[in-house]
Amino acid sequence: MHELAITQSIVEAVTQRLPDAQVTRVCLVIGKLSGVSVPSVEFCFGPTTEGTALAGAELQVEQTGGRVRCRHCGDEFPCDDLLAVCACGSVELEVIAGQELLIRSVEVRNHV
Repeated sequence: MHELAITQSIVEAVTQRLPDAQVTRVCLVIGKLSGVSVPSVEFCFGPTTEGTALAGAELQVEQTGGRVRCRHCGDEFPCDDLLAVCACGSVELEVIAGQELLIRSVEVRNHV
C-alpha cells in the first residue's frame, strides 16, 4: 500500500515546515489519474499522525478530474480512466490534468 508511504511523507512535510504548530486541518488535492486511493489516504491519516503535531487534525481531500489530449487528432477531453479511447479511435493519449498530489493548505491553532 503506497498510500501509507505517501501519507507519512505528507505528515513529515507538514511537521518539518511547521515544527512548533498545532495543526488542526490539512487540505490535499489528489487527481483521479494520480494512482492514489483517496479512501486509503484517509484511512492512513489518523494512525500516521499519532504522536505528532497533526494528531487529531482533520483531513480534507479535494479530488480533481482528469483531462487528456489525443496525440493523433489533438482533441482534448475529460477522462478519469487511463484506459480510454479518443473519438477518432486513437489510444495515444497524453495526460494533461488529474495527476496532482499536493498539500493545498494547512490550518493551525492560534496561540493567544
